[in-house]
Amino acid sequence: MSDASNAVPLEVSPTEAAEILAATRSEPCLLLDCRTEEEHATARIAGSVLIPMQEIAGRLAELDAWRGGTIVVHCHHGVRSLRVTQWLRERGFASATSMRGGIDAWSAEVDPTVPVY
Repeated sequence: MSDASNAVPLEVSPTEAAEILAATRSEPCLLLDCRTEEEHATARIAGSVLIPMQEIAGRLAELDAWRGGTIVVHCHHGVRSLRVTQWLRERGFASATSMRGGIDAWSAEVDPTVPVY
């Protein structure tokens, strides 16, 4: 029987996401940006990989290496990333999680140098 306390939460706060990313020396993590190219050009979190939400299905093979790893998905406010996270989990990415509040919350809680738009 699996231990529910070890289950990856569907959403994490920006602060929790930053902690997950900081721990990548021991366990690698993919920071997946599901916004548009225009949004990514306006503001981005260092190290993030852009695959716009509308392209995820066609580019799923690019994520196969992360199927057993940690993926933190983010967007502008957290709505698209939650949808992408749920979609990824349905396809076997059990450790995918959405960053609540998106890049705007990241700017407010973690890194104020990331522009708010």
